[in-house]
Amino acid sequence: QVQVVESGGGLVQAGGSLRLSCAASGSIFSINPKGWYRQAPGKQRELVAEITSGGGTKYADSVKGRFTISRDNAKNTLYLQMNSLKPEDTAVYYCNSDERNSGRLLRWYWGQGTQVTVSS
Repeated sequence: QVQVVESGGGLVQAGGSLRLSCAASGSIFSINPKGWYRQAPGKQRELVAEITSGGGTKYADSVKGRFTISRDNAKNTLYLQMNSLKPEDTAVYYCNSDERNSGRLLRWYWGQGTQVTVSS
């Protein structure tokens, strides 16, 4: 059974930092955590950061210079280091993972989300 599990959210004051983690497991194929998304109340889910197919990184303009995405391939875990947090970063953060068989995309999986709340 495939599991995509986020952790590391919490309550932090503006200017503080948090580190989110996303661990993916349980597939007989290859499952790879690829990106972080967030959804604030009353808003659509949006991309925060992702690791591209070429191994590069892509960030939303609103988080450039403050957030850093990275991946530990040995642990199949994706991270999001969030610094200089702002109240507008408050949202539920979701990890997105793809499942592949010999490079062919089978499906995408979402984690359950982790709440990040930034107080002013």
